[in-house]
Amino acid sequence: MGCTFSGLNALYDVVNGGGDVWINERRFRIIRQIGEGGFAFVYLVKEQTPLAHAKQPKDPSHVSEDGMYALKKVLLQTDEQLQLVKQEIHVSSLLNHPNLLPLLDHSIIAVKGPQGGSWNQEAYLLFPVHLDGTLLDNTQSMKARREYFTPNSVLHIFRQLCAGLKHMHSFDPSYAHNDVKPGNVLIKWRKGQPPLAILMDFGSAAPAKREVRSRSDAVKVQEWAAEHCSAPYRAPELWDCPSYSDIDEKTDIWSLGCTLYAIMYGMSPFEYTLGESGGSLQLAAMSGQIKWPPGPNPPYPESLHQFVTWMLQPQVAIRPSIDDVIIHVDKLLAKFSS
Repeated sequence: MGCTFSGLNALYDVVNGGGDVWINERRFRIIRQIGEGGFAFVYLVKEQTPLAHAKQPKDPSHVSEDGMYALKKVLLQTDEQLQLVKQEIHVSSLLNHPNLLPLLDHSIIAVKGPQGGSWNQEAYLLFPVHLDGTLLDNTQSMKARREYFTPNSVLHIFRQLCAGLKHMHSFDPSYAHNDVKPGNVLIKWRKGQPPLAILMDFGSAAPAKREVRSRSDAVKVQEWAAEHCSAPYRAPELWDCPSYSDIDEKTDIWSLGCTLYAIMYGMSPFEYTLGESGGSLQLAAMSGQIKWPPGPNPPYPESLHQFVTWMLQPQVAIRPSIDDVIIHVDKLLAKFSS
């Protein structure tokens, strides 16, 4: 599935401090900023009365009843940044799963610099909005109150992330997310049900399989990973890539194992190790040694700890696939629900 890009698809008024943004004949009022990172800013926006012929989301469930959406604005100052956002749009356009954040609309426009400066480009990406925060926000606030998810809730959240990743890994060729972590998981609280977990931010997503056949190839993989894969959740083969190896979807499985640990304890296992003894994240990850913080009372079952350890195998060949992980989490859910 391809994407079209046009410098004429969006016009905007003053974005900073409020104003209106037009995306493909749909007009949005900026309400407030709700996030930022790197060259990207995320705004809460409200759609103004849409034009009768304006394009609407293909899935009616993605149409906001109150007109509220999330708008990601990316500043594009280099050709590399432009290609990265085009890749993010392309990957997002392929995805269709309830546990993956859908891209509803997008535009890339040319903008004049301040005081008549040179022209740059900006990308606008429109998403559904979820204001209950990320998994990181929720685990940190719970940690401050000395609260923990129940084992059942831990597994329900985790199972949803697995479902979203399986969708990505099932393409031919398969895609890896490459930055699975609590900060990239949106949480939506639901009365009487476990929270809905939605994996987002496909800016690092790419074809999962890479052949490494030289030291030069290995260095390129390491440099790419240093820029795109968050260190506390980065697989060992991305820290120290062998000169003859095959990189695949199992980098996401490592990140999933770290994320399961973080659902329970509010941080990655290697962040906890560093807090205990110092050292480097790289050495901690490559050792595969895991320590367990004091947890809830009673503590989490040993079967959950064993599940984390199973995914955090430094040797790629014995690390499970997403299908293996789903089979195991379903068994644990059946066990804890009975």
